[in-house]
Amino acid sequence: MSLNIEAFHQRRQRVLDRMGEGVMVIATAPETVRNRDAHHPYRFDSYFYYLTGFTEPEAVLVLVAGAQPQQLLFCREKNLEREIWDGFRHGPEAAREAFGFDAAHPIAELDEQMPRLLENSPALHYAIGHDPAWDGRVVGWLNAVRAKTRSGVQAPERLVDARGLLDEMRLFKDSFELELMRRAADISAAAHIAAMRATRPGRHEYEIEAELLYAFRRQGAEAPAYTSIVAGGANACVLHYVFNNQPLKAGDLLLIDAGAEYRGYAADITRTFPVAGRFSAAQRDAYEIVLAAQAAAIAQVAPGRPWQAPHEAAVKVLVRGMVDLGLLKGEVDGLIEGEAYKRFYMHRTGHWLGLDVHDAGEYKQAGDWRPLQPGMTLTVEPGLYIRPADDVPEALWHIGIRIEDDVLVTEAGCELLTRGAPKAVAEIEEVMRHD
Repeated sequence: MSLNIEAFHQRRQRVLDRMGEGVMVIATAPETVRNRDAHHPYRFDSYFYYLTGFTEPEAVLVLVAGAQPQQLLFCREKNLEREIWDGFRHGPEAAREAFGFDAAHPIAELDEQMPRLLENSPALHYAIGHDPAWDGRVVGWLNAVRAKTRSGVQAPERLVDARGLLDEMRLFKDSFELELMRRAADISAAAHIAAMRATRPGRHEYEIEAELLYAFRRQGAEAPAYTSIVAGGANACVLHYVFNNQPLKAGDLLLIDAGAEYRGYAADITRTFPVAGRFSAAQRDAYEIVLAAQAAAIAQVAPGRPWQAPHEAAVKVLVRGMVDLGLLKGEVDGLIEGEAYKRFYMHRTGHWLGLDVHDAGEYKQAGDWRPLQPGMTLTVEPGLYIRPADDVPEALWHIGIRIEDDVLVTEAGCELLTRGAPKAVAEIEEVMRHD
């Protein structure tokens, strides 16, 4: 799938239009040392990539809005010797041409050129407070401009957090983004099927994690979108369990929360299934409750519905199920109002999804849950986590279940992006048959 350079150019133009006047500065992420002279695998900054499509480190985007708008890139110079060690780099001129900028300059010139670009500009937009080192650097540019005030030069009067404007843009996915997200979802769904087929008693959580990673890379994903959770038995009751080092036991459930990153875009899928391939009666009862809660939540994903609606629908089904299972006693409405359910379901039912797993975008506007609109992408992920206790039926001990899918809000309702990953009891048991 080729990179759609025009899509990035159009996003930059939209930013310039919305800024009106001013200068925006967006830096990519730095390279990070893992230990000694070994680095973590490099991953660009999401805001920077959203506007550029450029994946090299040591790069900065500068947008100048006004009567003479400019789209500028600062990046590493060509260096054939370093390319022998580290691989290809575009260099400014090739990057300008390949990525559609008005001009590109060596990154070493950034501190020299920024004061000039900020002269007489009414506002500077950047991610205030995101990186103290960048805050200090920006102050240096502003002070350099202020030093010229006696000659009639004015420094920007306003500092604006660029994330406000960009978060709102990123919340609504364009057709190019959705193409990438569908691919990430398909890759991730296939990986979950591979994990189900590889699971059996006696294997270890890390072996199943390896199946996921292999399936991601084999299908062209760059990396996991986040650290995979492969949690057997009681470990599934730990929401962010990532040790993935325990043996899998017959009679236990296995919860896998894992998604691929494809061209920067994340998928996020959770499936829960029996290690030995068949649900026990108690496991099935609990699982069907979570599955019904998810169905009720997904039914609430439609234009005009408030963000909170899927969560409220899921909670109502879950609490009714908790009463049926003997986990809670009382009237459903009262248990919801008193939040008694949080003992067994303590997280919310979803989050925005995109370039980041927990993607950019506000959940409320003017104090109210914002209405869902076409182009928004979110997860729907109810769960049930049952730890041993005197008032909990023993058959339910150590049952942790979460079912998570990625959903696009459409004009007509919603599209389930991750429908390729089985979740009905019969489907799961069929996939896991080892004839």
